[in-house]
Amino acid sequence: MLQFIDTIYKGTNGPGLVELTDAIKIWVKKNKFKNGILNLFILHTSASLLIQENADPDVLDDLITFYSKVAPYYNNYKHSTEGPDDMPAHIKSSLTNTSLSISIQDRKLMLGTWQGIFLFEHRNAAITRKINLHFLGD
Repeated sequence: MLQFIDTIYKGTNGPGLVELTDAIKIWVKKNKFKNGILNLFILHTSASLLIQENADPDVLDDLITFYSKVAPYYNNYKHSTEGPDDMPAHIKSSLTNTSLSISIQDRKLMLGTWQGIFLFEHRNAAITRKINLHFLGD
């Protein structure tokens, strides 16, 4: 069994969903992985990872709107050291995922027809995010 660990960096431009699907597909192809499990882990507490629809951009807009209502800015949070977007970012991250596991079969990510892999940025500033990739298989 093969085990391979790598890191990718992805820049964001404030709140939103940044699709990672193509970058992950290229990484799988480049490393010639056939079958196994790929775990993605984001090394941050104010951003997250999602598998979500990648066909209709309205889905992504609606997700951003929903999470903005769940954890609004300026809500009298005790933790505000890094600004008014910090605690809402932590709340959003706690409600979503910091890691994803995706099967790879016959050299392909096992995603549904309309599924994509996204980095969900919760902070207002442009930030470069670090994502750990850990493959187990052949």
